Amino acid sequence: MSEKRLLHGIEMPADLRRLPQDQVEQVANEIRTEILERVSQTGGHLASSLGTVELITAIHYVFNTPNDRLVLDVGHQGYAHKMLTGRRVGFDEIGQRDGISKFLRRSESEHDHFGAGHAGTSISAALGMARGKLHRGEDGIVIALIGDGAMTAGMAFEALNHAGHLQEQNLIVVLNDNEMSISPNVGALSSFLSRKMTAPMMRRMKGWAKELLTGLPGDMLHWARKAEESVKVFFSPGLLFEALNFRYVGPIQGHRMDVVLETFKNAKDMIAAGSGPILIHALTEKGHGYAPAEADPLKYHGVSRFDVPSGEFAPKKSAPPSYTRVFSDTLIRMAAKDERIVGITAAMAPGTGLDRFQEKFPDRFYDVGIAEQHAVTFAAGLATEGMKPVAAIYSTFLQRAYDQVLHDVCLQNLDVTFALDRAGLVGADGATHQGLWDMAYFRNLPNTVVMAPKDENELQHMLASAIEYPGPAAVRFPRGSGLGVPLDPEIKPIQIGESELLKDGDDLLIVAIGTMVHPAMEAAQELVGDGISSSVLNARFVKPLDDEKIVALARRCGALITIEEHTGPGGFGSSVLELLAREGVNVPVHCLAIGSGVVEHGETPETQGLGVSDIISAAQGLLK
Repeated sequence: MSEKRLLHGIEMPADLRRLPQDQVEQVANEIRTEILERVSQTGGHLASSLGTVELITAIHYVFNTPNDRLVLDVGHQGYAHKMLTGRRVGFDEIGQRDGISKFLRRSESEHDHFGAGHAGTSISAALGMARGKLHRGEDGIVIALIGDGAMTAGMAFEALNHAGHLQEQNLIVVLNDNEMSISPNVGALSSFLSRKMTAPMMRRMKGWAKELLTGLPGDMLHWARKAEESVKVFFSPGLLFEALNFRYVGPIQGHRMDVVLETFKNAKDMIAAGSGPILIHALTEKGHGYAPAEADPLKYHGVSRFDVPSGEFAPKKSAPPSYTRVFSDTLIRMAAKDERIVGITAAMAPGTGLDRFQEKFPDRFYDVGIAEQHAVTFAAGLATEGMKPVAAIYSTFLQRAYDQVLHDVCLQNLDVTFALDRAGLVGADGATHQGLWDMAYFRNLPNTVVMAPKDENELQHMLASAIEYPGPAAVRFPRGSGLGVPLDPEIKPIQIGESELLKDGDDLLIVAIGTMVHPAMEAAQELVGDGISSSVLNARFVKPLDDEKIVALARRCGALITIEEHTGPGGFGSSVLELLAREGVNVPVHCLAIGSGVVEHGETPETQGLGVSDIISAAQGLLK
């Protein structure tokens, strides 16, 4: 990056708008180059950001941001936005502790008008902003940039319907149509968009129009082109959006800077003339401008360090299989023996390991798109017919379907298994993706069993327990590699509610759950040197607790520590405190957990006070 670039003179969008229009494409090309250079060293979201460079650059050039609001759906497509809004210099620390976020954060920049890590929120937020400006008597246009994958989220259509009903005059929705979310898109909407643009009739009409327009004189050519646009809209997805009272523009080539700039300027003029709301349909390519990412956008969605010329990733250190892999392997083994088992994901087949399940059992696999609410109630429907659905959904994403989990599964005591991947801290993905609330929101629901394995071997037995249990059951497990413990060749369900005493002692009881069990054992061994004899109990279950064993050990030891990689309020420690209060056990207790505030990216259990040294300090303080 030694050469001087136009981009290096741009600190804010106002600097970009001072350039002549014929230099905007060069800026976009420089942004794409710099994203490649930086992300190849830091890791991050690559393919999605490469696919939106022209759209984001053009929006900042044409519209008066930040007075005009730009709302990015999800935010992992927003690296060009970050580079144009004062964060190019800090890009080397993206996703690291105290560095900039991979997603948009209102606290990070005045240009980040809405922060989100979950898809489908942009149109709702943008409509709210437009209405807010109206109520305050302020001017300004609000632009929502949403991918066609995010359009499968139900609230996106709820927002379109509301905006059309309001006839919101200052709203522009830019539909970034690349036929992908993270995985290739599924569902009728995606199919509709693709079919309409590739249908034989559409292709033939384009050919006829081209022949007809060739050689026509000026005025006739102008009106013929207008007629072509009208026919195109009739046979294109515009029919759908026009029915929702949006002015449809497109489809346009989203990587043709001249086309994108002209379209956005025209849309701005249309807004000024009172023609809103407007939907601009832009056809783009995920990973555009970098051949390896174009060829395999899924592989280059979220990347680690890689070599730009070859596309080769840095060699990975040898590591045990991930928890996700063990979950996938176990589910496949069980499904081979039980034809009632069905796998369900919400647009995250590779991330949850269900892509491998799909290969083995394509007829028992469902990817419902970015629609977690539907996924849960769909699973409930399957359960009513005697199937055993396993909904593999990240902890952070299942929050979106809380009502369905309660109302459609738990109240009816239906046999649905929830596999909560990425439970606990998630490192670089940060605040919007932390899986820190699932124990709290699950343990209060009726008819539920909630468990967390201490390692990958226990995971396979817990999954069998959850699937065997004839009601709602959740298994939460972390991101990343397992601990490398041997895997039992035979999978055996664990008795529901049965804990495991790993170490017996007289002075202190440490009750740990999930990922904190092994650190608790390590701390207990070190406490021996301080003359402290500790019992370590692997709780296994958040609900139901092993009441009898916890109460007996607490009374005998006389002091107790709970530890969990989860938020403290309402979590595992809270459930133990409630148990002790019910049983009248009056002993000193210290609950080690994550605080109730926002936990940013780059945090680890150690930085959150859950390391071995923290357990030792808590024990020493408690026994004093």
